[in-house]
Amino acid sequence: MAAPTGRLFVTRIRAGWPSLIPVRWSRYNPMYLNPVPDKEKYNCPLEELSKEEKEEWDLKTTRQIKACPSNMSSSVFSDEVVSKFTSMMMKNGDKILSRSIMNKTLERIKRIQLEKYYKASDAERAAIECNPYTIFHQALDKSKPIIGLTSVLKGAKTYQVPTPLSENRRQFMAMKWMITACREKKISRIRMYDKLADLILETFNEQGSVIKKKNELHKMAEANRAYAHYRWL
Repeated sequence: MAAPTGRLFVTRIRAGWPSLIPVRWSRYNPMYLNPVPDKEKYNCPLEELSKEEKEEWDLKTTRQIKACPSNMSSSVFSDEVVSKFTSMMMKNGDKILSRSIMNKTLERIKRIQLEKYYKASDAERAAIECNPYTIFHQALDKSKPIIGLTSVLKGAKTYQVPTPLSENRRQFMAMKWMITACREKKISRIRMYDKLADLILETFNEQGSVIKKKNELHKMAEANRAYAHYRWL
């Protein structure tokens, strides 16, 4: 179908018609059902499901289902936070390299913690965490700032106003600090996954440059607390 001419386009606007007609670009028609990658829903007994959920499961036996997107997985190793960190670490669209670095980072953390676990005594082993995913999540939570600074213009002067951060912003800043701190360590013969693993373990133990940067941000917000009322301007 040819594109509408300028005269027809003006006529549509004057008549109150939409100038652009929405087109469904999906290859699936509305009869297709959405996929369910969560394994827990498959393990749930049918007796515990509601009437609507039972009807939905009955439809899945007779109707076609859409293909699962690449960002959804039923694997027990799938983690949304790790996937987001991998995407932020990616350069030039090389997702394979970024995933390889992240997998090697988690593997190195596991090896370091297991080595420490086997060298420790029986009383000390209970306090050693060996799950790399748990270590990564706890390190990320410990590096999240609670409050940040926002530039507010007031009377031709810019003030740094302390402002509470949303959860997405806190997570973004913590991930950005980790990636930037690893890239700033331009030490030869040290791979990216080695630097990242060491940084995550330092942050897990509340040490290192990321924890220092978070504390500095909190100190600056505390020093500028007198300008907190400018946040509502």
